[in-house]
Amino acid sequence: MTGPAEPPNRAEAGRAAREHAREFFAVRAADWDQRFRDDGPRYAAAIAALGLAPGYFVLDAGCGTGRALPHLRAAVGPHGTVLGLDLTPEMLEQARTHHAVAGLVNGDVCRLPLRDGTLDAVFGAGLISHLPDPAANLRELARATRPGGTLALYHPIGRAALAARQGRRITPDDLRAEPNLRPLLAGSGWHLTSYTDTDERYLALASRSA
Repeated sequence: MTGPAEPPNRAEAGRAAREHAREFFAVRAADWDQRFRDDGPRYAAAIAALGLAPGYFVLDAGCGTGRALPHLRAAVGPHGTVLGLDLTPEMLEQARTHHAVAGLVNGDVCRLPLRDGTLDAVFGAGLISHLPDPAANLRELARATRPGGTLALYHPIGRAALAARQGRRITPDDLRAEPNLRPLLAGSGWHLTSYTDTDERYLALASRSA
């Protein structure tokens, strides 16, 4: 099942945004894990908070170098399935090289290669900031997730800490702020159930609406 065709100007803007993201991460892929080598325990703690069950089918949307994949696999067990999807081949190559993971797909969260209601959970680290059309892209994730399934939007540090690291200020239109995120999710097939934004972690959990 696929959604309606995008208007030409919207489609062109989406392609430009995806190409920008691909170029941004391609040149950073080789040393990405080294730059953020201390994040592993934070990923493990965040994934432990998701309540994943053995046998689940989980998508790591925008999996990058695969830092979350070993923790997701441990959570769903030998009978579960974890799919890592990313736009950038260079990031996926790092995932294969350093984490020895399988189940990797070079693809786009805007058009998931999955049937309706396939997924039990979606994990997206740093995802929402790179979505070309957040409302439409979150709807696509909802389409592929069963009712009651879980969406986790995560970052190893909170919004204020990330802004300080990048030398910028948080603006009122930040999509990750709860007042902006809650209605965005509600209009895209999700219900925000938990929200944490501290220096140590950003984690927004949502449930797929029936």
